[in-house]
Amino acid sequence: MVEIRTPITESEWEAYYDLRFRVLREPLNQPRGSEKNEGDQTGIHFALFENNNILAIARLDLTEDNVAQVRFVAVEFNLQNQGYGKKIMLATEAKSKELGVSRIILHARDYAVDFYLNLGYRLIEPSYKLFDVLQHFLMDKKVN
Repeated sequence: MVEIRTPITESEWEAYYDLRFRVLREPLNQPRGSEKNEGDQTGIHFALFENNNILAIARLDLTEDNVAQVRFVAVEFNLQNQGYGKKIMLATEAKSKELGVSRIILHARDYAVDFYLNLGYRLIEPSYKLFDVLQHFLMDKKVN
């Protein structure tokens, strides 16, 4: 059974941040701890659980009036391209609608742009290079 919710227990939070580190930071040779930032205190966290294992994650930040930003989207390496990323993104969009958000923005890694295009996001422009290595692109989607 698949369930998407915020981690609750200490072990769930550890698994959440471990997935974030392994998928988004370790491949870029970043140290453990770099997977966390100040927005973790205020962001809305999503974890996709299947059989009590976290397989995909994302965080939703409310950035300004009626705009939210999706950050830290990650799916276990061996489960990518199997629909888990889409499920976690649909959950962030549903929460955005519930909160009255009219637009979602995100900064997609170069290799993830097509994934977001297939979900109806619009490519706006190149935004920044993470750790001076990985090009990101600003994308958005109207949700209400």
